Amino acid sequence: MIDNPRSPRVRAVAKLAKRDARSQTGLFLLEGPQAVTEALTFRPELVVELFATPTALERYTELAQAAVDAGVDIEFVTEDVLQAMADTVTPQGLVAVCRQFPTSVKDIFGSTPDDAPRLIAILEEVRDPGNAGTIIRAADAAGADAVIMTGRSVDLYNPKVVRATTGSLFHVPVAVGIELATVLKRCGESGLQVLAADVKGGDLLEARQEGVLAAPTAWLFGNEARGLADENLALADRAVVVPIYGHAESMNLATAASVCLYESAFAQRS
Repeated sequence: MIDNPRSPRVRAVAKLAKRDARSQTGLFLLEGPQAVTEALTFRPELVVELFATPTALERYTELAQAAVDAGVDIEFVTEDVLQAMADTVTPQGLVAVCRQFPTSVKDIFGSTPDDAPRLIAILEEVRDPGNAGTIIRAADAAGADAVIMTGRSVDLYNPKVVRATTGSLFHVPVAVGIELATVLKRCGESGLQVLAADVKGGDLLEARQEGVLAAPTAWLFGNEARGLADENLALADRAVVVPIYGHAESMNLATAASVCLYESAFAQRS
């Protein structure tokens, strides 16, 4: 059992909360039973190390068995050590170290029209980790084929992003670090319309009534405070806004993105 919170091994894991350490190692932190279970179920080959307190492992016996089945060694640690490793204030007894696994844009769009996606989410300068992770989770739930995060957005493997995906990071392909113009060019070549979610756009309900949402679509979401720059907005085929019928001053980006993605999912399946 590891019982020294200041040991080099513990410090190496804790450093993964920082972007520099993640970039240098190609690894990232995964915390909590839900996220670890999803990793072991869908992408067990990515799990490098699993650290757990004895109490947590007794509580999550199915997770422990999944780790054994995947050939992942479990290292017991004390509560103090786990606290030192984790990014959260109150960790749930489990921390894993995983390999990063971004998807290439080429794989997302495929090599033939038949391989092209029908629904994707593009994040341009989305800086809030909670919003980014929640949009990935919403895209997964809506059955989207992929998420693309441009180079101006938050790091995909930021611990807060990873936590906000609640395991969806291991379900839906995510590409990172791409220039927006390149992504939108690929969308056009693959037959996807680009719909920008922006306050300057027309009513989402009108787009639904016109049948626009049933077509293969790339939803473009911009910065939480500033939205999309005018030059980027001009690259979209159409801009739409989620209407507010009550007295709310505005809508959270992740909430609006969830509505947009589900509107497309409903239309494409009806």
